[in-house]
Amino acid sequence: MDIQLKRGLLDVCVLASIKNEDSYGYQIIKDMKPYVEVSESTLYPILRRLEAAELLNVKSAEHNGRLRKYYSITPLGLKRIEDFKNEWNEIMSIYKFVTREEKEGE
Repeated sequence: MDIQLKRGLLDVCVLASIKNEDSYGYQIIKDMKPYVEVSESTLYPILRRLEAAELLNVKSAEHNGRLRKYYSITPLGLKRIEDFKNEWNEIMSIYKFVTREEKEGE
């Protein structure tokens, strides 16, 4: 898969994982696992990039004597998810066009 495409897909997956509830790194990885494998070394740069783009907010809170970063989605992050849904419809249309010859030839 094209690295840029995968990067964009992972960004949206991370945003979707915190869409309904604030979360932290390890929990995000667990939530995404049934759909896509992502390692800590992949996730944390994504989280920093999304924070820099103002698609999510970060706050620290103590948990078992340690500080844990919690991530929450911003209105821009929610808009990015909606934009992705619209883009996906276009991607599916292109996919149907590209694979139409295979279906017609079967």
